[in-house]
Amino acid sequence: MDARVAASLLAGLVVLLHGLTAWALVEVNMEDRVEVYRGDTAQIVSMFSSDDGIGGVSIQWFFVSRLGEKQKIYYEDATMKVVDRGTPFTDRITVNVTAATGEVVLTIADVQVRDQLEFICLIKSLTDGVGEGRTKLLVFEKPDSPTIEGFQAGISIYDDLSKIGICEVKNGFPRPNITWYRNNAPLRGADDVMKVVPSITTESSGLFSVRSELSMKVTKEDKDAHFYCEVTYLVPGGTRMTETNTINITVYYPSTAVQVWVESPKGKIKEGDSIELRCQGDGNMPSSIFTIRHRVEEYQLESNAYVLANVTRLNSGDYECVSLDTDTYEELLGTTSIFVDYLDPAVVAPAGPVEIDQGEELKATCNALSSLQTHTAWFKDGQHVSMGNHLILKDATFDTAGTYQCMVTVPEVDGLETMATLGVNVNGPPEIVPPERTDIEESLDSTVDLICQVRGFPAPTIVWTTLDGKVLETTSEVELEDVITSKASVAVTSDLTAFCNASNQYGADAVAFKIKAIVHTTAAATTVRTSTISSSTVQTATAIPPERIRKEGSGVIIAVVIICILLLAILGSGLYFLYKKGKICGRSGKQDLTKDKSGKDNIVVEMKSDNTEDAILLGVNGDKQPPNNQVDK
Repeated sequence: MDARVAASLLAGLVVLLHGLTAWALVEVNMEDRVEVYRGDTAQIVSMFSSDDGIGGVSIQWFFVSRLGEKQKIYYEDATMKVVDRGTPFTDRITVNVTAATGEVVLTIADVQVRDQLEFICLIKSLTDGVGEGRTKLLVFEKPDSPTIEGFQAGISIYDDLSKIGICEVKNGFPRPNITWYRNNAPLRGADDVMKVVPSITTESSGLFSVRSELSMKVTKEDKDAHFYCEVTYLVPGGTRMTETNTINITVYYPSTAVQVWVESPKGKIKEGDSIELRCQGDGNMPSSIFTIRHRVEEYQLESNAYVLANVTRLNSGDYECVSLDTDTYEELLGTTSIFVDYLDPAVVAPAGPVEIDQGEELKATCNALSSLQTHTAWFKDGQHVSMGNHLILKDATFDTAGTYQCMVTVPEVDGLETMATLGVNVNGPPEIVPPERTDIEESLDSTVDLICQVRGFPAPTIVWTTLDGKVLETTSEVELEDVITSKASVAVTSDLTAFCNASNQYGADAVAFKIKAIVHTTAAATTVRTSTISSSTVQTATAIPPERIRKEGSGVIIAVVIICILLLAILGSGLYFLYKKGKICGRSGKQDLTKDKSGKDNIVVEMKSDNTEDAILLGVNGDKQPPNNQVDK
């Protein structure tokens, strides 16, 4: 028992003692009420006093039903303690009595909502003195968290009472209360502008569920309003409060002004762009229809937007956005202006292609009409050659000829540009581009391709001929800008000279290709023998077969030949010296070398080839020797 209860009991006892009369034998004091959460244990205390003492009294507990009937649930005296069977409290109550203080405590376990009743403690003495006290048991249950649901459909300000939302709180005891708020202020008003309809449901557990539905006549200001519910409920010793989250509602109201603007592109607009126009009023009415007007044309809007694709300068002008309310037939207008920048195709004067003679001067201009300032540049083969509208070509040559591009741009608008071309031809006699080489060596019976590149205008005629005037067949001829490439294939049957002849009305040019036919020769290994006095000395050398002779490799071949001759000369001189000294004899070792028709002895070298039957004899000084001068074998 807490201090507050004890103090109340003591105060009651004091009052009771002061109020006793001589005939009052029993006094009972109890609290007015006891508060407890559902499911908890309740204790109801009764304080009594009697002249007969605790052993001379009987104690009885009753409850008053909801119908007002008094029903006993417990009895106790000096000889017995009895809990009445068949009552709602039979299995849930206990009673404790303290004789020293005269305190009787009724304990009720697992209190339920149905236990919210009035309980009576009756004390009766043996001398028929009777005392009675009463206490109300109050039961509480904290409700579930409240919920709120708004109506999704939009509400027109022209409508009467419209449903805004529903708040609901479940499983509370005693019954919770719901209050509607708008922007932190409780909603109050006459029935013609606001109406709250509550409904209460008693659950099988005895708890209450409360539902509240709000309807009201909305105004334009309600489009930004926040609605929510406040729920208040009782707990032991006080009151508590909780709130729902907020909801918004969609309010339909007519426009008072309309505006139209270009959503994209941002900045300047050029021909070829796509323009997205937006039209919107300051109202929010589904019955409003938006239309864009431009001159005599009208464009119906969907989602308040319209796209003009591939616009031209004719799309420039004022655009009106018209908002029509089909409920009131009220029409509102908004206006914006659009200007489409343009750039006309570039025009070159004189118009190409242009022909000028070598050494002359050409002046050309390039212009393009535009709504903005332009920038002009000239290019040839991707290279910048001039700035501005004018192009001046002085002292024309074949290098001057070609295609010139005039590029006109608008710096203020990206992508706004145009281009024109001017073809320039320079009249003059043909000029043959010098070939890489004109002296050519090729194998006999092979084919050589001759290429000739010619510049000139008008395009020259190219003819291939030989030294004796024979016309060669042109294999191919390709003209690329100011250069003609001609090719002829020539069969190499002998040394010959081919001519590339180019001519037009201004003159002619020619170039000669000299072709030398190369014959392939194959030589077998050549045996070189030296005859000496001693038969034990025999030296043999193997010659290298001749290779294909070309102009580029002739120096190397000549050097090799010279070295071989020098070696043979040295060898021959040595042998001759030994012979004169009598140090060597014939190859057989028995026969001397003899002289024939010569005043001095000759040392002979035999060079034998597999492909020739005759032996070639070389003297020491390189002179040919007749066959009868050979050394006998």
